Amino acid sequence: MASVSRDRDCARLEQELQTDEYQNLLERLQRTERFLRQFTTWADVIVFMRSGISTDARKDDVLRPIFAAHAGDQDARWRTILLEIFWPGLESIHFHKRAWDVDPHERWQNIVWTFLQVICRIDVKRRPDRLVQKVFNDTIHHLHDEYRRVWTRADRELAMDPENLHALSGRVEGINFARIDLRERQQIEIQRLRQHMEAGRISEPDWLLLIGTRVYGQSLIDYSRLVGLDYQVAMKRRQRAEAVIHRFEREGRVFSQAECPRVEASDPLYPYARG
Repeated sequence: MASVSRDRDCARLEQELQTDEYQNLLERLQRTERFLRQFTTWADVIVFMRSGISTDARKDDVLRPIFAAHAGDQDARWRTILLEIFWPGLESIHFHKRAWDVDPHERWQNIVWTFLQVICRIDVKRRPDRLVQKVFNDTIHHLHDEYRRVWTRADRELAMDPENLHALSGRVEGINFARIDLRERQQIEIQRLRQHMEAGRISEPDWLLLIGTRVYGQSLIDYSRLVGLDYQVAMKRRQRAEAVIHRFEREGRVFSQAECPRVEASDPLYPYARG
């Protein structure tokens, strides 16, 4: 079940935070941040951050130095710490926004990916307080923007469905204008994806995966079964490929590679990386 997988991931991150390298990060912050000196481990920090109310100003005293350190060195371990701090809140979003995506695995991946983008944009020099609310509000806002694009595209595809266009095509016999238009749009999309593959942004297996599931509408489960690929692997591969394409094509993207570097396989957040 999806919840079991999330619990396992959360436990894995908790163990990660118990290692010496993370303890060294806490001690580093404590040299300059008096408020953090009351905490012995990151586990103590997380208990404090998950208790009480989100508007507690002392929580800003915890988050400000973490965000500032992340902005300074882009160390992926800061993102791991923040993900663990905000985990219950992200699970709350996952539950309350379940109508946005019926696939719980994909919905969770999208939430975490959006969250990682949001924390890479936080500038505590411009916004030093109410950081908990900002992270949650921005995550929901940007997540909704992403799903709205999906819904808009789906509505367009529904409007262009051959059955829906039958009444608009007149009484001309023998010519299926809707099917011709659909085939033309599919060829344009295939060519667009091919250009990304030929430029080396996505691999050929990624290209075939996107064509099968996004262009021709095959379900990810069916495609995975057809090619003998694990569903979770296929889902993450598609998400990473789409993220690469989205970042390249979208002007004024949410964050640049310089602001938040590529997540490597050794990164604890690698399972959530989409680009």
